[in-house]
Amino acid sequence: MPVYFFREEEEVADSAVKEKPKEKPKERPRIHFLDELRGFAVFCMVFYHAFYTIGYFFNWGWGLWLLNFFMPAEPFFAALFIFISGIASNLSHSNIERGSKLFFISFIITVVTYFALGDAGIIRFGILHMLSICMMLYGILTKVCRLIPMWVGFAVNAVLFVLTMNVTMGYIGLLNVWQMNLPADWYRTDFLYPLGFADSSFLSSDYFPLLPWLFMFFAGCFFGRLAAQKKFPKYTYKNHIPFFSFIGRHALLIYIVHQPVIFGICTLVSRFIPGMAH
Repeated sequence: MPVYFFREEEEVADSAVKEKPKEKPKERPRIHFLDELRGFAVFCMVFYHAFYTIGYFFNWGWGLWLLNFFMPAEPFFAALFIFISGIASNLSHSNIERGSKLFFISFIITVVTYFALGDAGIIRFGILHMLSICMMLYGILTKVCRLIPMWVGFAVNAVLFVLTMNVTMGYIGLLNVWQMNLPADWYRTDFLYPLGFADSSFLSSDYFPLLPWLFMFFAGCFFGRLAAQKKFPKYTYKNHIPFFSFIGRHALLIYIVHQPVIFGICTLVSRFIPGMAH
């Protein structure tokens, strides 16, 4: 029997070994604790928006009272939601694509709120507008951000967030410690409101300018490297509160539909139970 026959057999055997299907890489475990925190933030947001709608659009006194009562807490659960969104950017395949889709959705929300509610209820630059731009910016700057040590980036963005918290009030700094007034001309334009420089006539029923919230988002981006490296504590990978976890996984859908649902419920209540307005 010719020698080349055995060589062919060897080559076939070798190729069979080489063509063994590669094992699929293990999927990154889901961090359920982040879903739960996001769900809690969305839960609080829904109730806050409900009180806003009840108080300002339906003029129910008790709704306005509840809105004013919970108003000091609103920036905290909003900051939590934005920070978690920054963390999640480390787990996304394409932040530019994700941000582009979210920007389109936020644009539709602006159009719908304008035609449905007019200037009194339009959302010109809400939390989704802001998050969409932050996602795209991070997608563009990812390689640059990775050159910065994690804790340095986190600390710098945290400090910048604190310093720019009062940009909408006309200054940066720390109240009663140090502050610097910003040029008044910045607040007399019609196009700088996404940055936080809005004039007195600016209206948006949901307003989250890039300053200071961009820095909260990027602080989350830097902190989120721990999530990408699977270095979060073990308990964060377990599902503790399924209700909040479910809300957190469907946060965008809930944000889109909750306001029409609230309006619908309030309209029905005002029609059939007029006494609720007192």
